[in-house]
Amino acid sequence: MTRRALRLEMPCRIWPEFFSRLVTLSGGGRESDTYKEYVPVKHAFPTQLLDKTRTRVMGIFNATPDSFFDGGHYREEAEMRTRMRRIMEEGADIVDIGAESSRPDASPVSLEEELRRAIPAWEAALSTGMPVSVDTCKAAVARRALQMGAAMINDISALRHDAEMREVVAEFGCLCVLMHMQGTPKTMQVSPVYKDVVSDVYDFLARRIEFALQGGIAEDRIWIDPGFGFGKTVEHNLELLRRLDIFQGLGCPIVMGTSNKSMIGAVLGAPPDDRQEGTAATVAIGITRGVHCVRVHDVKVMARVVRMCDAVLDKGSAVGTE
Repeated sequence: MTRRALRLEMPCRIWPEFFSRLVTLSGGGRESDTYKEYVPVKHAFPTQLLDKTRTRVMGIFNATPDSFFDGGHYREEAEMRTRMRRIMEEGADIVDIGAESSRPDASPVSLEEELRRAIPAWEAALSTGMPVSVDTCKAAVARRALQMGAAMINDISALRHDAEMREVVAEFGCLCVLMHMQGTPKTMQVSPVYKDVVSDVYDFLARRIEFALQGGIAEDRIWIDPGFGFGKTVEHNLELLRRLDIFQGLGCPIVMGTSNKSMIGAVLGAPPDDRQEGTAATVAIGITRGVHCVRVHDVKVMARVVRMCDAVLDKGSAVGTE
């Protein structure tokens, strides 16, 4: 029996330990040809995420020490598990875990450091049974997360940062978020300029969707994110929100991440921890403009906003519990 055949028969519950041993044998956490050989066939993910009859809530978990809102709050395993359970109980359909900060002026981290931060958080989230999205631009990080059971890759570079990312996403058949960003987190807020921000972002996402399709990523696995706060001024962000319904023309579910962003702070004159009402307003407006999934920090409150909006719009099972 080949090593590949043996691997495919292994129960999922022992995979994290197995991959840890494999990486140790192949060079202390560095990617290797041996490691790349061990790849499952297709990744099964929660089919309810494809249901567009109601708006989905994506809870945010930052496994970073320097994120703008809650970096470094949860470092111990017990704290992570408690937080993940709370995110699920408060109404999240999926949790998005990031281990490399994408705040303005953030510097990149190494593969080893990103994995060191991320793996305990992935394990904590997966232990709840909640679907997991992984916020990463690195194919090696995505591969490891998908092998452990993640359902989605949220790539803020829209498959541009790592040439192998498209192949990994296609291979596992997972969901993938393609986001618009002008520049990099380090440079994106240095005088961003557009001819027309909505048209420019729309055209960019159309090209990235085509790129994904050409690489074998199924159309129903692609979600899009216009990238609020990523290489945009306050007015750019507000204009995107005003005309967000245009992005429905791309035919992919729209993800919106305005939670506690600086655009809200600029309008309200409020610090990051006092932007709940502004976030709620953007979430409500986004849903009326066709957003399928809202990415939020305050899950309990925003899940209620989502449910109320869905009820008004007569979407799915908004009244009562599912």
